[in-house]
This record gives sequence, structure tokens and C-alpha cells, in this order.
Amino acid sequence: MNPVRFIVVGLGARAQYWLRVLNSSPDCEVVGLVDPRPQMQERALGLCPGAAAGSDFAAIARSVGADAVLLCTPPSGREAQIETALSARLAILAEKPLADTLATAAQYVAMAEAAGIMLMVGLNFRYLAVTQATLALFDNEVGKPEFARFTYERWRDGMLPHLNKYPLEMAQPMLWEQSIHHFDLLRYVYRSEPVRVFARTFNPSWSMYAHDANVSAIFEFENGLVANYQGTWQGNWDQLGFNWRSECRDGIVVQRHQFGDLAFARRKDAELTAVPLPAYTQWIDDAVELLRAFVAAYCGEAPPQCSGRDHLQSLRMVEACIQSSLSGQAINPAELQTGPEQKLSRTKERNFQ
Repeated sequence: MNPVRFIVVGLGARAQYWLRVLNSSPDCEVVGLVDPRPQMQERALGLCPGAAAGSDFAAIARSVGADAVLLCTPPSGREAQIETALSARLAILAEKPLADTLATAAQYVAMAEAAGIMLMVGLNFRYLAVTQATLALFDNEVGKPEFARFTYERWRDGMLPHLNKYPLEMAQPMLWEQSIHHFDLLRYVYRSEPVRVFARTFNPSWSMYAHDANVSAIFEFENGLVANYQGTWQGNWDQLGFNWRSECRDGIVVQRHQFGDLAFARRKDAELTAVPLPAYTQWIDDAVELLRAFVAAYCGEAPPQCSGRDHLQSLRMVEACIQSSLSGQAINPAELQTGPEQKLSRTKERNFQ
């Protein structure tokens, strides 16, 4: 099989990991590099010296024989990139979230489906070994989960040079950039869709972010599971706090680090039993597995995972949190509009802030 030939659009912080992963894969080849900043092009060419580089995605797409595009760009303003990819018949792998509104993401998904082009979104936390081990515990050790608590408490210094800067000014940065991972995990691990969301978003007085960096939410799922969620990017201690506890029919599952530290216990156990996990290279191993899934889907060997259509379900959870916080009411994500009405609600949100 010939390698899948990629154009990478957006050569900032996240792309540096992806270029390493793409270069290490025998099934992939980087043939194009796109970024408006010459210094970023030069840095990427140091990793991919045989690729064509420039600032014009359409021109690069015309000049190289690519099969796919990896969008490592901010979620806002991707319409031209999506249109170029579809026009060039390139399969799309996009960094999450696909867009910064539900309506825009739905538009992109519809465009790709109408063109018959595969669109996947990089929800890489699904591919962590700890995530797969959690599913195995539900199936083999502690039974069906019925309620849960998920906390993520972080002091995210948005001024650090290795982090993207656009979240500092975006609306609801915690929800769109971080909680989207967690919400996708809740759907994936609990194998169900939410039917009721009650949430509050807010910003502490010391926040460096222009908009809400804190989220508190209660999710009720179709299968009856209830999850309490708390997430912050401006927790006022520079140590990450992560704890995800699932209460199951025959015991509990606890994850105490976002990339590992998994354990379980049955009701009468005196202490937790640690679950052995393989060694893990942060931001690399999960991307390797995600890329493998994308290539398999592109080659017709497996259905696409984290498809654009599936991603909309997780984005509905984000939008439901926003609408619930604005209205003070519980929201059913399935009832959210994805057209002009939803765009109007976003305008109201910005005016409110």
C-alpha cells in the first residue's frame, strides 16, 4: 500500500507533535506544509525537508499529489480551509473542536457529506490506554456504571510560549478547548448520549482569559447514568487536579491522572486495586493510534471513528452547557438548533459577556 500523503495546515504548537507522529508512520508521508508565518514553515521543513511549503493552502494542494489534510488550525475561520480540502478531494483530519459554534461545525459536516469526503476529528483521548482499560473494567470487573464524578482543576497559563494564544480571547475557552475532550470521553466510555444538561459557566476574578474558564455541569444520559462535571483552566494552584470516579453495579473505577493512574475496587474491598498500564509518551502515543484509525478508515479497512457527524454530539454537550448557563434551565442537547437560531443564541451570549 502506498503511504497516505498529507498536507499539514497550521504549523503551531500542536502541529509539532503531529509532524513527529506522521514522520514516524510508514503508512503516511508529509508532502505539504501550510502556514502564513515563514518562520513556522522553516521550522516544519526541518522535520519534513522534502515537503512543499507556503502560505496558500489551495496552491500547495494544486502543486502536490496529496490524499489528506490535517488541520492544526484554530477552530474559528476554517471555512476556506474546509472548502479547499473538499475542492481538492482531500480526506480531512481536523484538530478538535471542528468549529467554535455548533452551527458552523454542522455546516462543515454537511459540506463533507455532500461531497462524499471523509471527515474525522482528533479526539485523541479516546485512544489512551487508560480509556480502553476503563471500558474493560466495566465489562469484566465492576459492571455497568450508573453515576459518576469528573473533576479537572488546572492553572493553565495561557501566556506560556508553547501554548496556542487564541484561547485567551475566545468565547468559552474551557468548554471549547478542554471540556470537549472530557464530554467526548463521557459519551464514549458510558456508551450513551446525554438527554439533559444543567450547567453554569463563570470566570474567577484572577482569570487571564477574556471569557469563562470554569464549568460546572450535571449530565443525564439515555441509559440513566448521571455525571457531575467540574472543569477549570484557572484553578488557583499550579498543580493539575484530575479525578474521574465511576460508580458501578459491583464496585467503582477511579482514574486519578488524565493519562493514567487507573484503579478499581468492589464494595467490600479494603483498598483500590491498581490497573497496570503500558508506558506512555504524552501527546504521541494517542496520536499514533488516532492516525492509525484515520488511515484504516481512509483505506476502507474500518469505519471512521470520531467522524464529523459523531463529533456534533459532543459539541451539542458544549452548546447545551452554554445555553443552560445563560437561561438557568436544563437543556436537551438533541433539541438544539444548528441553523440561524443557534447563531443568534451565540450572539446573545457574547453580548451577555
